[in-house]
Amino acid sequence: MTSLSLRLPDELLHDVDEFAQQLHIPRAEYVRKALEQMNMAVAAQRRRTRLMETSLKVRKESMKVNAEFSVLEDAPNA
Repeated sequence: MTSLSLRLPDELLHDVDEFAQQLHIPRAEYVRKALEQMNMAVAAQRRRTRLMETSLKVRKESMKVNAEFSVLEDAPNA
């Protein structure tokens, strides 16, 4: 496992220590879990963004197909 050194504002570190103590877990575990949750949130947002982009592409193609069918439905010999 790799170690990480970082600087935190005193108030943030105080909150981390307080919450970790309330949860009866070490500070390092609390920070690890917080980072894991942040990573999951960012990954989920990425998936939502990619899904939305793909959905918009599909929507444009669907509108083209719908327009083509609309023309066929309105044709006298359809």
